[in-house]
Order: sequence, then structure tokens, then C-alpha cells
Amino acid sequence: MPLRRAAPRVLVTALLAAAITAQAVAAFVPDVPLLLVATAASVAGEGVLHRWQRGMATVFAKSHADITVRHVLRDLLLVAGLLRVGEQDREGVYGPIVAALLLFYALHCAIQAVSVLVRRTRTLPVVTRNIDASALRLSTAPPALLLRRPGHRLLVFGLPATFGLAATAATDHPAAAAGGLAVSLVLGLLGLGELLLRLLPSRRPASEQQVIDWFDAWLADYRPTVGLYFSGGASSAYQANMWLEPLAQLDGRPVIVLRERFMVQKIAATDVPIICLPKVTTLMRLEHSTLQVLIHPSNSGKTSQVLRIPTLKHTFVNHGESDKLSSCNPYAKAYDEVWVAGPAARERYALAEVGVDDREVREIGRPQLEAVRPYAGPPKGTYTTVLYAPTWEGWDGNPGNTSVIEAGENLVRALLADPGVRLLYKPHPLTGSVDPRAGAADLRIRELIRAANRARSGARPTTGGELARCTEELDRLTTADFRTSADSVERMMLQSAPPRGRARAVERATAAWEAAYWASLPEWEHQIVTGTRPALYACFNRADLLVSDVSSVVSDFLASGKPYAVANTSGLGEDAFREAFPTVRAATVLTPDAAGVPGLLDAVRHPEKDELAEARAELKRHLLGPDEPSSQERFNAAVQTLCAAARDHRARMAERLAAEIPTPRPAEDPSAVTPPQPA
Repeated sequence: MPLRRAAPRVLVTALLAAAITAQAVAAFVPDVPLLLVATAASVAGEGVLHRWQRGMATVFAKSHADITVRHVLRDLLLVAGLLRVGEQDREGVYGPIVAALLLFYALHCAIQAVSVLVRRTRTLPVVTRNIDASALRLSTAPPALLLRRPGHRLLVFGLPATFGLAATAATDHPAAAAGGLAVSLVLGLLGLGELLLRLLPSRRPASEQQVIDWFDAWLADYRPTVGLYFSGGASSAYQANMWLEPLAQLDGRPVIVLRERFMVQKIAATDVPIICLPKVTTLMRLEHSTLQVLIHPSNSGKTSQVLRIPTLKHTFVNHGESDKLSSCNPYAKAYDEVWVAGPAARERYALAEVGVDDREVREIGRPQLEAVRPYAGPPKGTYTTVLYAPTWEGWDGNPGNTSVIEAGENLVRALLADPGVRLLYKPHPLTGSVDPRAGAADLRIRELIRAANRARSGARPTTGGELARCTEELDRLTTADFRTSADSVERMMLQSAPPRGRARAVERATAAWEAAYWASLPEWEHQIVTGTRPALYACFNRADLLVSDVSSVVSDFLASGKPYAVANTSGLGEDAFREAFPTVRAATVLTPDAAGVPGLLDAVRHPEKDELAEARAELKRHLLGPDEPSSQERFNAAVQTLCAAARDHRARMAERLAAEIPTPRPAEDPSAVTPPQPA
């Protein structure tokens, strides 16, 4: 851990340890001024800990020195000090105060027990978005202080008691302690009452069985045909988000199926119904629904669970295509079909020999890329806009995965050295998540860009007001205004069925925001682009040149037909590098020292020097398939074909099941039965 980051944690730990130690010494000496100062320092340390050093709070909890233990210790030391200050026989005077303090802690435990029950009633087996779930008696969540933060609750509710005890230690008047304890007890009783009300039948959401019955009814009413199935970590949501628009444009009734509750809020704005089914038993109810096809943009541990449903057909579309091994994962053979962009991916699977039958591979293009505008000639303005979008370091430790570590700073320096370049730097969201060197290099690259901006000057647009207006409008359409204490039940209530026409309104608002965003930036200023806005494809449309790594970014950028370059940090020679990675065949290959950057920029500015234009057009067809029919049309046709296969499979299974069930014999007429003859 860097010393700069560790220093505040050490200081907070030392402050709390010193304060509690001083309290103990002051309580048994006794020393009232020291007791008061140490108590105040201890309370202040708690505030610092929970406001700025929450990581250390976790460390304390793992050491069994959590806030409850610290708070009890702090109050007990105050009581010990009270019993030793002044007169010797004080047990009779302060006995009721000690009893009240114990009652307060018992009340705290009761609140915690009831909060667990309330949380259970509000943990539904199905979480939804864009669906009217008002029949489930949804309601707002209790304050987070009562429901999910026992440590904070004890600190807040117990402060009056602590201050009262400290005041009594200073004045030797028991009334101060009694008053503080009375306030703490009232707060505790009010909190307990609020939670108990939530357990009343009329105040709690529907039961688990009621939710399941409602879900079955919704499936029967909505009759979904095709779904996007996704499971993953918080930073992986982009893999699903890139398929939202193509999914929404499909014929039929689409649905999004998630497995993690937190992921419901990670999915970008869409009008497609979202259902989150954390439990396998609930997931299996899809078997008896009208759902026919599930589309998988990624593999995860929970993918195997949904593959067990025999009535569904499954297809793997991936969240991007590149020449990396992850684009021909052996897991793909678990699906009924694998949908790829073009012939290159089909060849990739064949060469990888991972068990994917060529008959199960279908070329659909990349429907997301319809938003990418085609090449319109060389840069027309003062500046050449270069997008540097490196990928992340990956899981396998291959040094050729990302250029950030070995070449990133050299590439950025070379680009910034050209006064006619405007740089857009968009690092991968997972940069540095595996290799700390990548994260450190990313920070240094950002500082290089900031320094270059400080060295430039020029007029700044006065369109900030328009951007603020567009941002407000887009946020209004795409984000829900939640309280900080809102839980999944409250969010379900607020994110009900969307109003008609919202999707079209979001499309218009997004276009307006992007136009306002770029107009608000000086044409001379380099940009570090992070977050969800602007999207990668919006950056494609602004760039004259892409510099990247072997990744799906390169394949997608080819839809524009613009020049691109790939950094070679693999250790291979250029010819071997081009042979190993087909997406590089129409690229300018840059070495880690970035020596080729000046020539690359010259070719971008003077198309007659661009010797790779025809190669890019050919590679585009090879990677992404033909322009006609459109990718969205091919995607839709593939979905409808697989849905038909799923229906045929169900029909055959139903016929087979009917054939296996014996036909019941007709009941015999008792009068026609010959009675047994006597022996």
C-alpha cells in the first residue's frame, strides 16, 4: 500500500487507540478533564472513520473491534469514571443510570433483530424494472439507519447518552446523564416502533409465494419470446448494455433476464422489461413460459444454470469480437448456436478447434454499429482528432493484451508532440483491475494529457448552458431519482412500466446531448473520456484516426472505414503480428517506441498516402459481413429462425410425451363380469 494512502488510516487508528487508552487511564485515576477530552477525541475519531476511512471500519470489524464494541467500551469507561469521581459510595445514585444504559443496549439489539425480519420481508424472489408491480404492495424503505446500518444507528442514537454521561462527569449532576439516556431511549423506541409497523400484514410487501404467483401471471400475460440473459460483476454491465438497442428492435416480445440484484440498476436506459431471478428455483419457472430464445453476451458461472432449461434455445453473441483467445472460448460449444459478425469469426472458431460445429455458427454482423458514421474524407478543421482507446490487461497476463503498460506513454507523448493533434483518451473500464502497472500507467497518461492542455490556450465555447439543459433532460428520461435509503422494493415501485414513447424520447435526447457535449469543448483541447457518456461509438464519429490494441474496438471501428493503428507489444515481428491477428492486416502497426506516429498522421491528413484504404474495405467485409441486408435485419432473422426451432422442439417433445403416456382403459360394466363359481 502506498505510504500516502496508508498515512490517514494509521493516523485514525492511532487517534482511536490513544483516545480509548486515555479514557481508561482517566476513568481509573480518576481525571475528569482528561476523561472528557479523551471521550470527545474518541467520538471525533468515529466521525472521521465513518466519513473518510470506511475501509478501516471494515478492518476494525474483522478484528472484532467494530463500532458496537467501541461504543460500549466508551460508555462503560464513562460509567467507571463516574463511580470513582467525588464521593466513594455512588452506586446507589448511579445504579439507575447504569440500568438505563443497559436497557438502551438491549433496545439496540431488539432493533437489529426486527430489522433483519423487515429486510427478509422486503427481499423478494423476483426484482423487476419497467414492469407494473403495484399488485405486490410495494412501499418505500425504512430509513437506512434503521434497516442496514447498525453501527451508525448505535453511534447516532447513543450520542445523547454519551454526552449526558460526559456532562455528569464534568458537573457531578446525575440529571445530565439521565436526560441524555432518556433521549437515547426515546430514539430507540421510535426506531423500534417504525420497524414493527413494517411487519404488519397491511404494511409489508407480498409474500414469496404471492410474488411467484404474480410472476407466473405476468409471464402468461406478457408472453415473452426472446430474452437477453446476463450475469456478472458491477463493472461488466457494459457487455449487456451494448445489446439493448438491437434487442429492443427485434420482432416479438423481448425481455432482459438478470441474476444479481445490483445489476438491475446497472442496465442502461431501456423500455424492455427487466426481470432479476436470483434463485435457481425461480429461474426454472421460465421453462413453462412462452420464452423461446435466450441471447448470451458473455459467459459466467451462472450461465450453466439457465442452460439446463430444455425448452429454450441458447445463442452466444459475445460482447465484442477480436483476435484474442476470449473470442473463441471453448464454453461456446455449450450453446445451441454461436452468432458472429462475419467470416473472420467463423474461421477463428474453426482454427481454434474448441468443439464449436461450423453448422452452429451464424453470421449476423454487428447491429450496434449502425450508429457509426462512415468515412467522409481527411480532417477538414485545424486539428486531427485521434482516439486512443487501449484495452485492458486481461486475465492471462499476456503482455500483448494492452499497450498501456509498455507503449501507452510513448504513444501519447508522440501524439501530443504534434501541434495539430487533438487527443481523445478513452481507457478500458477494467484497466488496472488485474495488473497494478496498468493502473499506474493510466494515471501517468492522464497527467501527460492534463499537462499538454495547460500548455495550450484558446477560446472556449459558451454553450455550457445548452449542455446543462440537455444533460438535465437526458437524466430525467434515463435515471430514477432514488433516496439513498431506497432498497430494491422501493426501486421496483418507482421504476414501473415506462410511459409510451420514452424510448424514442431517449434517442432524441441522447443525440441532442452528444451534439451539445462536443460543441461545449474547445477544438484544441485534449479530452480524457470516461464514464458512460459519451459512448465509444460517439467517439468513433468524432475521430479521424483510432489507435488501439488487438481488441473488439478495432473490429467495431472498421465499420467507419477510417484509418486505424494497432500497438504491437506482443514481442512478435510485424509480419508475424499481422499473420497472428487478422484484425491487424489493414492497420498501421506501431512499435512500443511510437516511432511510426508522425508517418501515420501524415497518411491520415493526405489520403493519397494512405496505402491501406482498400485493405480496410476488404477487412471490413471479412470481419463484419456485407452491408446489405443490414446487421439488424440479419440479427432479427437469426432470432426468428431460432425461435422457430425452439417451437418445433417443444412440439416434438410434447408429441413424444403424449405417446409415452398410456391411454386409460374404459371402465368395465360390473354387471357384465361373470361371478366366480363356487368350488
